[in-house]
Amino acid sequence: MRLETITDPARMKERSREVRHGGMKVGLVPTMGYLHDGHLSLMRRARRDCGWVVASIFVNPSQFGPGEDFEHYPRDLERDREMLERAEVDALFHPEPAAIYPRDPGGRSNYHTWITVEGLSDVLCGAARPGHFRGVATVVAKLLNIVEPDIAYFGQKDAQQAIIIRTMARDLNLAPRIEICPTVREADGLAMSSRNKYLSPAERDAAPVIHRALSAAMEAVAAGERSPRAVIERARIVLAGEPLFKLEYIELVDSNDLRPITNDRLAGEALLAAAGRIGNTRLIDNMVVAVKV
Repeated sequence: MRLETITDPARMKERSREVRHGGMKVGLVPTMGYLHDGHLSLMRRARRDCGWVVASIFVNPSQFGPGEDFEHYPRDLERDREMLERAEVDALFHPEPAAIYPRDPGGRSNYHTWITVEGLSDVLCGAARPGHFRGVATVVAKLLNIVEPDIAYFGQKDAQQAIIIRTMARDLNLAPRIEICPTVREADGLAMSSRNKYLSPAERDAAPVIHRALSAAMEAVAAGERSPRAVIERARIVLAGEPLFKLEYIELVDSNDLRPITNDRLAGEALLAAAGRIGNTRLIDNMVVAVKV
C-alpha cells in the first residue's frame, strides 16, 4: 500500500477530517522516528482498531534539555518510511520544526504556549530532566489537535510520559482515547528504545541489568514480600552488581498519580520504575506491581 506523507499541519487536519467523515476511525502513533518493533507494535494495534492509521515522526526540540542529544538523536527517514509501509500505516505526518513552533520573519521564536501537568512532571525522570515533560505534553497536545484521532497509542515503557499524557487529555477534555500498550523487549529483556543504538557492545551486554533488577523485585512480590523497602532493595542489589550501570532512581509509586508508596505494606497497584545510565546512554524501565487486597 502507498504511504501518504504529509508535512503541513493544516493539510494533516483536513485529511484526517476527510477520513473521519468517510466513516473510518483514525488512529495516531506519535514517534520521534528511528523506529523499532516497539513502535511497530503500537501501529499493529492501531491497525486492528482503526480504519486509517497515522504515524507522526517529529524529533521534538522542546523536550531536550541543555547538553542532551537533540542534534545526535538517531534519524533515518527513508528507513522509517519502509518500516511504515511494511506495517501498513496509511499516513506519515512529518512536519518541520517551524510548522510546530513558529518563528517570526527574523527567525526568533513566535511560540508562547506551553502545557505543564503539575505534580507529575517534576518527579522521577522529570527531576533529572527539568522541562522535559512540558515539551512532551505540549507537542502531544498539538499532535492530538492537528491529527484529531479517535485513539492515540503510547507505550508502557515510557510510563511517566503515558500517565502525564493520559492526565492531560482528561484535564483538558481532549477527545481522543489514550491507549497504553505493553512494553516490547529484546530477547534478553532490554526494553526497546531508539537510544539503544548508542550502546557499545560491552554496554549493550550490561544494559539488561535494569530488567533483571525489576524482575527480581517482582519475583520477591510473587513470593510474598510486601515491604516496599524490601522490594526496592531487592532490585538495588541486582543493579549494584553491574559496575557499568549508574543508578539515577528506583522507586515504587502510585500508578495513577506517581506519588511515592509510603505504606509499610504493598496493596493494590503500584509502579516500580527505574532509571540510570550506562556510559552516556540513559535507560528507563518499569513494571506494574499488583497485589490483591
